[in-house]
Amino acid sequence: METSSERVTIDAGGAAMPAYVAAPTGGGPYPGVVVFMEIFGINEHIRSVVDRVAAEGYVAIAPDVFHRTAPGIELGYDEEGLARGMQLMTAAKASELMADTQATIDYLGSRADVGGKGVGVMGFCFGGHAAYLSACELPVAATASFYGGGIAQGAPGNETPVTVERTGGIKGRILCLFGEKDGYISAEEVATIKSALESQGVDHEVVVYPDVGHGFFCDARPDYDQASASDAWQKVKALFSATLS
Repeated sequence: METSSERVTIDAGGAAMPAYVAAPTGGGPYPGVVVFMEIFGINEHIRSVVDRVAAEGYVAIAPDVFHRTAPGIELGYDEEGLARGMQLMTAAKASELMADTQATIDYLGSRADVGGKGVGVMGFCFGGHAAYLSACELPVAATASFYGGGIAQGAPGNETPVTVERTGGIKGRILCLFGEKDGYISAEEVATIKSALESQGVDHEVVVYPDVGHGFFCDARPDYDQASASDAWQKVKALFSATLS
């Protein structure tokens, strides 16, 4: 599907939050999908994901959730980029992140080309945590959380409660994707997330890809695994098609 993209600015509680948007050209309306960035900002990889989602028939948007500390930052997948990204991640707060997400959802709702059954969210690493948190706190119809770090350990800004303890708030369907050899997320953490989803009766699927590490979906990262990335993408497409269109 042919798409177009643009940079926009969203009013997030009086603050100007940059975002990258891609949408199908003509026709519609189309369901909206929020794409949460990694700690590396709205870089080339995240923009490519937004473009891919749009090509499937959605209005996709990546909000710059680091806009309070480093608006517009784009980092590489190297030691320097990782160190700076981790620094920015520690400054993020769950409450502010959810306010930014609600502002992004409101922006989608204001567009004439957005419709459908509900809003979807997806994210990677820190963004995977943000996606899970959004599913708990906001009216989200479908969620795809890729290797969301820290979900079972805390919440951004060390705010309470821990994100996994908010699982009962999930009303939509959620897909959680992990790598078996993820050096940042232990098997015990994945088990805790799965147990919480099951005990709360959430419509969910948890997938652990064997022999792959953190960041397996990103072809710019050392842990990229084409087979796992391809399978995950098919699962995300099926999730959004079944719940949003």
